[in-house]
This record gives sequence, structure tokens and C-alpha cells, in this order.
Amino acid sequence: MAVSYNKLWKLLVDKKMSKADLRKASGISPNTMTKLRRDEAVMLNVLDKICSTLGCNYGDIMDYIPDAERSDNT
Repeated sequence: MAVSYNKLWKLLVDKKMSKADLRKASGISPNTMTKLRRDEAVMLNVLDKICSTLGCNYGDIMDYIPDAERSDNT
């Protein structure tokens, strides 16, 4: 299973918000931001904080990518 947070980064651009602004406003840790930048899984409570801060849903900030579709299968 893999996730992509490309939608999140595009939403931040649309809202004229930096990644640092999001981190501070939502109260998530720098390590969690690194996980997001690397398209790694994070806890649902992190996604809750982001969605609450941005006023959106999970589907607005991430995509699920099945293993069969991943370009970096290992």
C-alpha cells in the first residue's frame, strides 16, 4: 500500500500557504512533515489535524495507490 500527498501540496499552493505554515497551524511535528513529503503513511489523527486546519476531507489531500500501480515496487 502507498499513498500520495500531491493533492495536499497543490492545495497549499492554492491557499497560498507554505508547508511550514501548515505544520505550525495544525500542530504536527517536523518528523511527521518529513513523512508526508516522502509519501509515507501517517496516523489518522495527523490527517484529522491537517483536514481541520485546511477545512477539507482526506480525499482532498491524499490518494491511495495500490501496490500493483506503484512505480517503485520493491
